[in-house]
Amino acid sequence: MYFDENEPQSARDARFAAERAERREARKSEPLNSRPAHVGAALTATVLLLLTGFGQTVASAVVAGIFLLWFSAALAWIHADGDHGRHALQRAYNATFGWVDSF
Repeated sequence: MYFDENEPQSARDARFAAERAERREARKSEPLNSRPAHVGAALTATVLLLLTGFGQTVASAVVAGIFLLWFSAALAWIHADGDHGRHALQRAYNATFGWVDSF
């Protein structure tokens, strides 16, 4: 985003809104790669099953709650960003379980 301190506020707001709309449309049109998120969800499910199998039901509930909270926060953030429907769910899923891609 370009910033000019001598630019009137109304022109700056209109320019920023246009830039946000361009980025939103570009984000909606690009395909989502969910492969790392699928791996992260599988690893999370495996850890939850192992914790439950070893009798650590409270720990598994805490881990599941953290992931549920993270998904809910990501979905709310993405919804507030103007993305709705299936694409919003996919983006929230990638934001929650896509941490595998950073390894």
